[in-house]
Amino acid sequence: MHIGVVGGLDRSEAQYRQLAARTGHSIEWHTGDLAGRGAGTLESLVERSDLVIVVTAVNSHGAVWRARKLAKVRHKQLLLLARCGVSKFGALLGELSSPEAAWKRVSG
Repeated sequence: MHIGVVGGLDRSEAQYRQLAARTGHSIEWHTGDLAGRGAGTLESLVERSDLVIVVTAVNSHGAVWRARKLAKVRHKQLLLLARCGVSKFGALLGELSSPEAAWKRVSG
């Protein structure tokens, strides 16, 4: 599964990538900045992703709204999280390995 993350801290990017790779997933980030080419790159990220995680605590209302709208229009799974540190991301990946639990959480 390809996971797109909108917002969050990229200083731990290597740890996130290792966790994703260990569980057979890939990951990419968007800062949530919509200025300049930001809106276009957000749209591209959503298009490529199977699951879009939006970190709400560090994003503007505009970025959260836009990511939600793009995910809905493109029929992508969306998960809104206030924060998503390395340990929370690892737990989420664990849930994704169990499809019943993962999609119940993402869809519900």
